[in-house]
Amino acid sequence: MTLPASFFARPITHRALHDRKAGRVENSLKSIKAALAAGYGIEIDLQQSRDGHPMVFHDDLLDRLTNESGPVRNWTRKELEQIALKDDHGTIPALDTVLALVDGQVPLLIEIKDQDGEMGPNVGPLEKATCALLADYKGDVALMSFNPHAVAACAQYAPDTPRGITTSSYEGVFWPEVPEATRDILREIPDYDRVGACFISHESTDLDRPRVAELKAKGAHILTWTIRSPQEEADARRIVDNITFEGYLA
Repeated sequence: MTLPASFFARPITHRALHDRKAGRVENSLKSIKAALAAGYGIEIDLQQSRDGHPMVFHDDLLDRLTNESGPVRNWTRKELEQIALKDDHGTIPALDTVLALVDGQVPLLIEIKDQDGEMGPNVGPLEKATCALLADYKGDVALMSFNPHAVAACAQYAPDTPRGITTSSYEGVFWPEVPEATRDILREIPDYDRVGACFISHESTDLDRPRVAELKAKGAHILTWTIRSPQEEADARRIVDNITFEGYLA
């Protein structure tokens, strides 16, 4: 199992081609349409609604991007699809809506967000629902998560769909909710073989980590997040196979 060639043919938009000043916020249908029009690959994030639907939204809380507050998981799909996104005029889309829109035109990189905040084994429902929707999807798609337990669940529910681990330096200031002992483990990417991954998407400021080079030497594809300038892109491409980017046109 490996990533299809399309994942390396073009840069990948981080949370789609968003530009808040232009009226397109991250993970919105407008940003996804803009990425399609530009021919870029698309990375999106998934949270789960109260009634078990995968929703395309990054944060676990609604506060930053909507006028509502509290966890996404407290709302039903129907309710979430009616919540307006700030500065966008759209609403929160469900995954099946996005799949119908993308329809295989560009590769789709789907990140399943950790649902308990501690990177623990409390996984399953979101992964199962996501994989069920992908069963009939004909386009190039890959799944990833920071939580290796989530990636392992994807291996169970969609064994033929390429999967990877989103990886980080796990500095405590950025991951206060994750126990220090867990961060120390995850930082060294020990679960790559166990979960049957074929790629990682690693934090761009930590690409010189020896474990990244070790995985690359063993044949892993290396993606990176999040590139925000041509210079960062040039530096990263000396190591990585492709980038996820925002804030400029890669």
